Order: sequence, then C-alpha cells, then structure tokens
Amino acid sequence: MTPRRRRALQLGLVLLAVATAGAWWAREALSLVLARWVAERRLASDLTAELPDGLHLGLCGAGSPFPDELRAGPCTVVVAGPRLFVFDVGAGSVRNIGRLGFQHGRIDAVFLTHFHSDHLDGLGELLLQRWVAGARNAPLPVYGPEGVQDVVAGLGQAYAADSGYRIAHHGEAVVPPGGFGGTAHPFTPGPDGRVRVYAGGGVEVWAFTVDHLPAQPAVGYRISYGGRSIVLSGDTRKSAAVQREAAQVDLLVHEALSPRLVGLLEGAAGQAGRENLRRVFADIVDYHTTPREAAQIAEAAGVGALLFNHIVPALPGLPGLDEVFLQDVAQVYRGPARVGRDGDFYSLPAGSRETRHQRRF
Repeated sequence: MTPRRRRALQLGLVLLAVATAGAWWAREALSLVLARWVAERRLASDLTAELPDGLHLGLCGAGSPFPDELRAGPCTVVVAGPRLFVFDVGAGSVRNIGRLGFQHGRIDAVFLTHFHSDHLDGLGELLLQRWVAGARNAPLPVYGPEGVQDVVAGLGQAYAADSGYRIAHHGEAVVPPGGFGGTAHPFTPGPDGRVRVYAGGGVEVWAFTVDHLPAQPAVGYRISYGGRSIVLSGDTRKSAAVQREAAQVDLLVHEALSPRLVGLLEGAAGQAGRENLRRVFADIVDYHTTPREAAQIAEAAGVGALLFNHIVPALPGLPGLDEVFLQDVAQVYRGPARVGRDGDFYSLPAGSRETRHQRRF
C-alpha cells in the first residue's frame, strides 16, 4: 500500500470512529426521531382503504393451541371491498391485525367457527381495541353458531369493570359507552347444512356445517365479492361439505394436522412419563384433517390455491419441517399450496383471475 493510500485509509477510519462516537452520544435523539417516524406511519396507515377493489385475506393467526413463535392463535382477516371482517380471534392475533396494517376501529364484524377456546380467547381484547381505537358508538357484531350469545354476554360481563374505568378516565366523547362490547348474531344452518349469514354491498358470507365432534356446532365459511371467492374450512375432519362449498373457489384456507409430527410428540410424551399429554396427542388426530386429505379436497373442488392454517403441531422454522408437513400434497393437488404463517397475505382483485401472495411482516 502506498503512503498516500495508507493516509487516506487512516483518515477514513478516524472519520468513521468520529461518526460512530457521534451516533452513540446522540442515540437517544436519533431513537426518538425513528420512534416518531414509525408511530406516524403506523397511525396513518389504513390498509383497508389502500387495497384495490376485490377480496383480500391475511393470516393474523395461523396457529393452534400449541405454542408457536411463528403463529398466533387462529385468526383470519378478510377485506371484501370496503368492509373489514375477522374470522376467529385466537390469543396474540389482535396485535397481528395491526401488524398487517389494519386499524382495529375499522373492523365491521367478527365471525366465529366454533367455541374451542383457542378460536376466541382474543375476542375480549379485540372488542376493547375496536371500541377505543375507533370511538365506535355501537357494539361489534359477532356472528357464530347458536351459543355465540353466551360467549358475547360472558365477555361483556368480564370486561364490564374495565369499560367503566376507561369511560371515567377518557370521557364519553373518546370512548362512547354505547360502543362497548359486542352484539351476538347467532345462526343455525338449514337442512342442507348451510345458511347465508351476511349480505351487503356485494358481499355474501355463507356458513356451512363441518364435523369437529365433540365440538359442535362447528362451521366453515364461504366469502364472495367482486366475482372472487374464498372458503375457510374451520376445524374439521375431512369434510364433504368443505369440498362442496370450495368448488371452483379462488382460495381454500384449510386447517391441517400432521399425524407424523404429532406422533413424534406422542412418543416423546410417553418417554417422559407424561401420560396425560400422550393421550391428548393421541386424541387430537381424529377430529382434524391431514395435509394430504385437504389436498384431495382442493383437487376435487378445483380450487385456485390452497393455504394451510391452524397448523398442528407447531413448526418452529427448522429447515425441512414445512416439507415434512406438506408430504404427499404435491402428488395430490396440482395447484399452489403453502404452509401458512402469520403475515401471509393474499389479494384477489375484483373481476380478474389473478391471485397474488405477499408477506406483510
């Protein structure tokens, strides 16, 4: 190295050291600038208004009762034109709705598939977030099978004191008393196993009975808007009803359990002497659908794309586990299939056949 280049390098290192030291001493001010920028962007963001006309779906919770660092409890956001819906509200999913870019105050309705705790243990938080964030004057509509009224009433009772504290603290102009809680909209599928539960603004939502015994009633949902369609299976054994409702839909979101991976947990629990857990792992296999069975449904129904959610067991991101979970799927279903993670987002523009996938976080 020539003396001139050596001096230039030394000067560059000195300047870098000075800049680093300056950044260190000014770290609090820089952090505040960054925090302000992030806060302004997040509070100004309203993905519902920014999306093109069509059907859009985001996974705010792709998981199950198993702890999973990549997946909160079951939760799916659906945007149909200007309307924002949430299907099931598992633990941790409410915060993911915000991470996806949606404002909780914009949520128009919640739809529950059944009353297993992992599908509704975030509902109380969502009711509060929607009320406070949106200064809503009316409770959140909550649709579900018969029995949903008990769930909504119970949450109203559990959060009654909390709502009183917030009204007293912030005032009725900020948190209108009439907007607290939810309004239950129970439904019962007809003799053909289906019922239309929502219609308005070109949006239709149909519920259909699925088999998740002993958890009954249990339903899946079909959502249509702008010539596009999505089916959510809900928790179920392999179901002819899901196949019927999914005929030619653009996107099928189907729960799935890998018997091979759950079998590993069952064996480990037995080795550890955890007989109660071994029995749980053995029992859960018989009221869920395997990835291969869901792929068979997707192929027979001619769906455009298949997205797995309610992933059982947890897949902690180890290389190759997704492939183990998807074993045999490609041999059965010829379309695109994906193991869902929180942040997966699908867009189905109105009046087209295009289906776009992206990661929102």
